Amino acid sequence: MKIVIKLGGAALEDKNTLHKCARAIVELAEDGHKVTVVHGGGAALTRTLKLLGKESDFVNGLRITDAETRDVALMVLAGIVNKSLVAAIVAAGRPAIGLCGGDGLAFRARKKQTQGYDLGYVGEICSVEPRWLEAIWGLGGIPVLSSVALASDGEYYNVNADQMASACAVACHADTLIFLTDVAGVKDAEGAVMPWLNTKQIPGMVESAVIAGGMLPKLEACGQALRKGVGRVRILPAAQADALPQFYLTKLDGGTEVIVA
Repeated sequence: MKIVIKLGGAALEDKNTLHKCARAIVELAEDGHKVTVVHGGGAALTRTLKLLGKESDFVNGLRITDAETRDVALMVLAGIVNKSLVAAIVAAGRPAIGLCGGDGLAFRARKKQTQGYDLGYVGEICSVEPRWLEAIWGLGGIPVLSSVALASDGEYYNVNADQMASACAVACHADTLIFLTDVAGVKDAEGAVMPWLNTKQIPGMVESAVIAGGMLPKLEACGQALRKGVGRVRILPAAQADALPQFYLTKLDGGTEVIVA
C-alpha cells in the first residue's frame, strides 16, 4: 500500500508525540508499505516570526506571507522542523530523506488566488514529479516533505501542508491519506467528534461556521484527495498514532473518516 501521512500541530511540538508518530511510521514501512510524510510547522514558524518582531495574520486558515515571512518559512519548515522529523524517524530505525518541494522540482507551485485578499507568497501545488518518492522508496527510505515549493517565477511559496499532502497522495496514487493532528477529529455543532463525515456535509457546516479556521484547508484537502482517486482519508489524533500499524487490520475508534457519497 502507498500511504501519505501528514504531521502537524502537537505531533511536531511535543517530543514524546513526535517519537510515537515516528515509531508508527517506521512500523508501517517495515510492514512493506510505501510511506511518505508531509509536515507543517505553523507553530514553530509563528514562534520564530514573533522572535523577529513579526506578527502573523491568517485568512481562512492560510498565513498571509510577505517576502520576509516566506524566507523565515523556508528556514524553519525546510530546516529545523524537517530535519528534526528526519532525526526522529532515523532514531526509530528507518532511513529518511528530507526534502522541500523545490528539491528535484518534486512539487511545483503557483500563487494561490483568494477572493478579496492578496496572500503574498502563498502557493498551491500545480504539478508533482513522484519519481523522487519512488526512488527513495526503492532504496528503503521514507521521504519527508516540507511544505514549500518553487513556482515558475523562480520564487519559493509557502504551501498549506494539508493541501500539499493531498496533492502528494493524488500524484503517487496513494491508497490512504492520514492527517495526524492535535485535534480529536471533526466536531459537529454540539461539539461531538464525528466518526464519519460525508463531503456533501462540508459546505453546510462551513456556512454555519461549525467548520472554520485551520480545519477549512484540511477538509478542502480531504475532499480533493477523495475526488481524485485516493482510496481512504482519515483525520486521526496524533496521540493515537500507535494505532496506525493496525489501520488496515482493525477498526480505529478515534478521529474522523472522510468519505464521498
